[in-house]
Amino acid sequence: MQVVGGAAEEGRDEDPDWLSNVAADVGLIDRSSTAERVADVLRRRITEGDLPPRTRLSEEQLTDVLHVSRNTLREAFRLLTHEGLLIHVLHRGVFVRELDEADLGDLYRLRQTIECGALRSLVDVDPARLRGMYDDVAASESAARRGDWVSVGTSNMRFHRDLVALADSPRTNEVAGRLLAELRLAFHGVASPRRLHEPYVARNRELLDLVAGGEYEKAAEGLEGYLEDSLTELLAAVRSRHT
Repeated sequence: MQVVGGAAEEGRDEDPDWLSNVAADVGLIDRSSTAERVADVLRRRITEGDLPPRTRLSEEQLTDVLHVSRNTLREAFRLLTHEGLLIHVLHRGVFVRELDEADLGDLYRLRQTIECGALRSLVDVDPARLRGMYDDVAASESAARRGDWVSVGTSNMRFHRDLVALADSPRTNEVAGRLLAELRLAFHGVASPRRLHEPYVARNRELLDLVAGGEYEKAAEGLEGYLEDSLTELLAAVRSRHT
């Protein structure tokens, strides 16, 4: 586990709201328990936006909510630290990590490879397999009408996760899940989440229409430009946050 010494930036305390969501995911954990399954639950909470950067994770609370041992939880923490989602601050505990600009550039390069590659691998996708993506787009459009831009971001994460799943590659799904969880950390605390998410509500619908029409190469080309624009907007938002 990565350890940081010395004084640490002010961290966020535990939030009962996200703890209740963690508790709701307990059913996903086999009672024989593995650190990987515990890590899956915490990764899910990060992807869903419940755990923003600098949130402190309490061993006492999480072992109680998840019904696992401290050793199992600590191994899950180690796994998520290795993935770049958590950081251990000496004498203070485990916190959700904050990303920098280099992290974002690296993440988007990987997104280009994984997501565009997934689209280019498709052949005659059964329309029934697009149902989840249609639900994601509809949820995003509904949240945008309400002005709930955090929920728009969550629906967007689900859309891209379901897009990658079309490629039928468990290993790619696993990598994409870790990537999207890490990426979600960058969306927290930006000055204008609406500016960050609003343009991609319609673009997700357009992308889905291309996939539904079997125009996979055209969808991949469109997604390349989509991701380039998204990275530019996100970097601008991160820079404005630190000025």
